[in-house]
Amino acid sequence: MINGKRIAVVMPAYNAEKTLEQTVRELPETVDIKILVDDSSSDKTVRMAERLGLKTFVHDRNYGYGRNQQTCYREALAAGADIVVMVHPDYQYTPLLVTAMAGMVASGVYDVVLGSRIIGGGALKGGMPLYKYVANRLLTAFQNLFLGAKLSEYHTGFRAFAREVLLGLPLSENSDGFVFDNEMLAQCIFFQFRIGEISCPTKYFKEASSINFRGSVRYGLGVLATTTEFALQKLGLAHFGIFNPSGRKLPIAYYAAAAGQPVRERAAGSAAFKAGNDE
Repeated sequence: MINGKRIAVVMPAYNAEKTLEQTVRELPETVDIKILVDDSSSDKTVRMAERLGLKTFVHDRNYGYGRNQQTCYREALAAGADIVVMVHPDYQYTPLLVTAMAGMVASGVYDVVLGSRIIGGGALKGGMPLYKYVANRLLTAFQNLFLGAKLSEYHTGFRAFAREVLLGLPLSENSDGFVFDNEMLAQCIFFQFRIGEISCPTKYFKEASSINFRGSVRYGLGVLATTTEFALQKLGLAHFGIFNPSGRKLPIAYYAAAAGQPVRERAAGSAAFKAGNDE
């Protein structure tokens, strides 16, 4: 807890058995709620999460990274989180920075905080492939130009959000794939939430998850499409659900359960509760 605000860490997981324990062991004591959502892994991720005492939710099939995040945020809000930090359980980003990022939100200065791999030169030092680094810089320059922001990068998966951001964005309009991250950040800019950044080292190694070249191309095209939609919406030339204030949001009724207990949805794509004790 920081400044009286409950901190939740959410971990969207897929085959993270080999790196999950190391990630969890480095989570700081300021974290009040620890949630893992497993997107139908084929390894022992769920068993490991249960052993580590995480609140664990399992998708009935593999729905994708974006859908996984939606479940993460729903469950964190249902558990009463005021600030939610997404930490990838592949140990590519250091969990030691969770307190710093959550503190920037808890201070009331920022609504969103990004752990940037670019500030301080951490990306290449950590082993980011050169083609990914070049693509990151080009896409970031393109988005800064058309989105009117000045961020060091738009593609980090290490992020902290105020509760109000997660309730206010039309997240249910977003993709189920990897471009969800970029759509969400574009939404934060469109709806004028305050975004801060902090330097974050990164590590690329065999066990760390990474999009392959084909997936990277698909993601890049998605980024270009999201940016184009943003510009067209700003100019009033077109309207898109992801930038519609009345677009589909995470269901508010979901967080109204008695005594702070989350409601378990049984609809397609929902998570089935597997285990539930914080460390």
